[in-house]
Amino acid sequence: MAIEQFSHSLPMVLYRTLDAVMPRFRKIFNEFGLTEQQWRVLRVLWDEEAMTLNRLAALTLIPAPSLVGIIDRMERGQLVIRQRSEADRRKVNVVLTSQGAALQDDIMPRVATAYAELKQSVDPETWDRVLEGLNAIAAAR
Repeated sequence: MAIEQFSHSLPMVLYRTLDAVMPRFRKIFNEFGLTEQQWRVLRVLWDEEAMTLNRLAALTLIPAPSLVGIIDRMERGQLVIRQRSEADRRKVNVVLTSQGAALQDDIMPRVATAYAELKQSVDPETWDRVLEGLNAIAAAR
């Protein structure tokens, strides 16, 4: 089996793509004092205001042990709180605070603009094919 030339291998193409995509988003996150991981947590909680740490880890693709420290820092920044579930006292939910929720109105329009600019960098058919292909690879694991 032939191995792709290193610079053309899928991992390297993905890394180059991330290097092209993420700076525009990192700039926005940095202006609000957020890391990429904190952004992912907020983005998920803006859709669903509370969830368990394990579910949050699964949706953000952040390993649970790493997520604990991220949530600690977000809690100190008053963006989230931990709240024991009343239905099952063994479960602890991560809950968005009003301060964490308020960031959505400031950040999301800027992220939407950056995303739209990125999407315009290729034709719509290419965009759709890339997303379909990457989702197919992710689903095949």
